[in-house]
Amino acid sequence: MAAAKVKASVKQIIDSYKSKLSKYPENIFQTTPPISGWSYSEVYSHIFDSSLLSLIALVNAANGKGENKPTHFVVKLILFFGAFPPAQKYKVPKRLIERVKKISKAEALDFILAVEKALDENYPLIANAKVDCKTKHPRLGYLNAKQWLRFIEIHLDHHLKQLERIEKSFQA
Repeated sequence: MAAAKVKASVKQIIDSYKSKLSKYPENIFQTTPPISGWSYSEVYSHIFDSSLLSLIALVNAANGKGENKPTHFVVKLILFFGAFPPAQKYKVPKRLIERVKKISKAEALDFILAVEKALDENYPLIANAKVDCKTKHPRLGYLNAKQWLRFIEIHLDHHLKQLERIEKSFQA
């Protein structure tokens, strides 16, 4: 998929997060859902913090601060199909779990705006990025700048589905 289409998709997914954020009452936003697991707040904290970290990795790869390492075949399939395998449950790396916290809706919006700004500022780097210069993802291995952008899209979409599960649990 062309980088411009992926960027447009990322923007559209982020708009969905903004729309959902405006509908959540503040007290529910930070409440652990009936299905347990993360609150809306913690999902927003994780996904936008991770997106900022992913954008840093994208920039490093685009600026030649990476390695010439192969991307695993399974990861290439994930990037091609645009989704994580449905039956597989991914564990968030410990160092990322430690960064997750309950945040307010205002903090969530600040996170969203920071990701949008970083995406807009750094997207042009992808055009001249070398495909063999990759930085390491904690679970997926080595990704180049364009692959990092695609990962951000997939990851954002994955957690948007998690928000929908949380919404259903509050409605039940």
